[in-house]
Parts: sequence; C-alpha cells; structure tokens
Amino acid sequence: MDKFTVEEINLMCVFEGQDRKGMIADIKNVIPHIQDSDMVELAGQVLGKLEAMSDAEFAEVALEAAE
Repeated sequence: MDKFTVEEINLMCVFEGQDRKGMIADIKNVIPHIQDSDMVELAGQVLGKLEAMSDAEFAEVALEAAE
C-alpha cells in the first residue's frame, strides 16, 4: 500500500476520530459539495487508498495534521 502524502493526511484529519469505513462514507458524502477540482482529486486519492487498506492498517496511520 502506498503511503499517504502530507496533503492526504491533512484531509483525513478533517474526519479524524472515525474508523476507516466511516471516513470513507463521509468523504464520499462530501465530494459532491467540493468545488475545487484539485480537492476532489485529492479526496479521490484518499478514498482509493482507504478502500485498498485493512482496518488494521488504518489503525496504524498517524493522523496528525502538518502545518
């Protein structure tokens, strides 16, 4: 599995506190409301990686926003 980029981690931090499946569902729900094409692309990348990983792998991801 590919590592997450800083930008992807920052996006995931918006949905922090959820399990992998909850995060996937919330990102899918938000995508239609995103007006920036780059952010839609980023969200799609995050979804692909989240859907390809297991819950155990997700639990090991450090969700700390970079400044």
